[in-house]
Amino acid sequence: MKRTLYVLFLILLCLSCNTTKTEVKKSNKRGLISKHGMVVSARIEASLIGVDILKKGGNAFDAMAATGLALAVSYPFAGNLGGGGFMVYRKANGDIGGIDYREKAPLTATKNMFLDENGEVIPNKSTLGSLSVGVPGSIAGIFEVHEKFGKLPMKDILEPVIALAYKGVIVTKNQANRFNNYQDQFRSVNKDSLIFYKDWKENDTIKYPALAKTLERILKNGKDEFYKGETAKILVKFLKDNGGIITEEDLANYNARWRTPITFSYDDLKIISMSPPSSGGICLAQIMKMIEPFDLSDYGPNSLKAIQVITEAERRAYADRSYYLGDPDFVSIPTDELTSNAYLKSRMADFSFEKATSSASVSHGNIGVVESNETTHYSIIDQFGNAVSVTTTLNGAYGSKLYCSELGFFLNNEMDDFSSKPGVPNMFGLIGAEANSIAPEKRMLSSMTPTIVEKNGKLFMSVGTPGGSTIITSVLQTILNVHEYNMTMQEAVDAPRFHHQWLPDVIQMEPNSFDKNLINQLENKGYIINEKDSPVIGKVDGIMVLTDKTLEGGADHRGDDTAVGF
Repeated sequence: MKRTLYVLFLILLCLSCNTTKTEVKKSNKRGLISKHGMVVSARIEASLIGVDILKKGGNAFDAMAATGLALAVSYPFAGNLGGGGFMVYRKANGDIGGIDYREKAPLTATKNMFLDENGEVIPNKSTLGSLSVGVPGSIAGIFEVHEKFGKLPMKDILEPVIALAYKGVIVTKNQANRFNNYQDQFRSVNKDSLIFYKDWKENDTIKYPALAKTLERILKNGKDEFYKGETAKILVKFLKDNGGIITEEDLANYNARWRTPITFSYDDLKIISMSPPSSGGICLAQIMKMIEPFDLSDYGPNSLKAIQVITEAERRAYADRSYYLGDPDFVSIPTDELTSNAYLKSRMADFSFEKATSSASVSHGNIGVVESNETTHYSIIDQFGNAVSVTTTLNGAYGSKLYCSELGFFLNNEMDDFSSKPGVPNMFGLIGAEANSIAPEKRMLSSMTPTIVEKNGKLFMSVGTPGGSTIITSVLQTILNVHEYNMTMQEAVDAPRFHHQWLPDVIQMEPNSFDKNLINQLENKGYIINEKDSPVIGKVDGIMVLTDKTLEGGADHRGDDTAVGF
């Protein structure tokens, strides 16, 4: 009942001036159905603001900016001004593209900056505090997208976000738990007293006046305020005072990059996903091409054979990821070879249904060329037929845990997504190699996989998820749930998920979600199952275009995610 009253209150508060009906729904067998446009994100406030932009005549790109900024207010766990991300888009006319606003290493970053005198990784140095911070890209990406494709003035986009920051956000049970769970880390990293230092309860209100003032300066002065203006000077001084190495030159030099997405076919689907420095598109292509020859629909969802096939394809794709992938501005990535049918057929040649392949026997493939659980994703389809899929992050929960009270936001800890030392896992257990080593102004490798799907040439889905190393496999399974198993968008999002990433050589499975007999069968074939360390595998947010052209939203029950449409 409290949830219902809260939703109704927010609808009346945010949308009282609109006459078009706004629809809100969190979860069910069939997700929210809307005729015109839809936003699905990690917080209802952000989804409502995004839809309000659409109702004012804005398009998906305007809503991308508004929703992303609203998440910085309502979801500081991962929404951000101090991080970065990726967006994939498909315009109504079929044009596609992507933008990379991933963070960069500072100019004075060095390859061995997180190693001690013996060449060993120093614990926590790449994950906590100022040295873990990469040069933020979110504001650059949002303004670049708006400048190229937006319809509404930035004033219309920023004003409701600023109002939300001043008015405050209702703390959910999940959010209260997160604030309280990270108190010790906040205190260990920050010198100042933070607004988060209290015993938070569900239905408390948290206000962000400092963030509102930062956004007001950005509204007045544009993108340059963050990268060259007063905000930039405050940020650099704050980082320097806390031992950081990001300079005003680092901020002034930052630029977002437009990238060509990875595209490939799977049956009658065309998958459009993010290219490097995101590993999502290439890995997704590899896995889906490796499993395409198998009759998954006949095996059934989360069946023994389906899990075997998908696991073995994931194992091989993640082994290649660890070796070949990095920032394409710094390393040569053999994309065509890695995603070729002949190469992928050879990768699966030793697969057998009889027993598990050992990861120790699976290295990267023979081609002659030398991340975070706490991300957030949102999907948007507008009334004009444009679609965007956006994944943005601070990397770890609340990033580096370093919070600039004067500016009102957390800083990322993306430097951990580099390979601090080739062969040594990062905070998500991902192994990296020389291709993802640290270098000045280099973008770190990511698992973010914002994805758009066409079916028979028509827009079909916008989908993505947080989840660190599990992002790619969560997006994969959601697409398969719809395509192979005829699930609704909501069913596909809610279905139990599993994950394998080459090393460690285990299948992570959501606890209490898979039949014990199935787990025993997998173990008998040599698979190691880990349910203990897999409480959540992704929080997928997706939108599907139904045959009657209406939209179905899938908002993951694993979080506070909410679909809003009209």
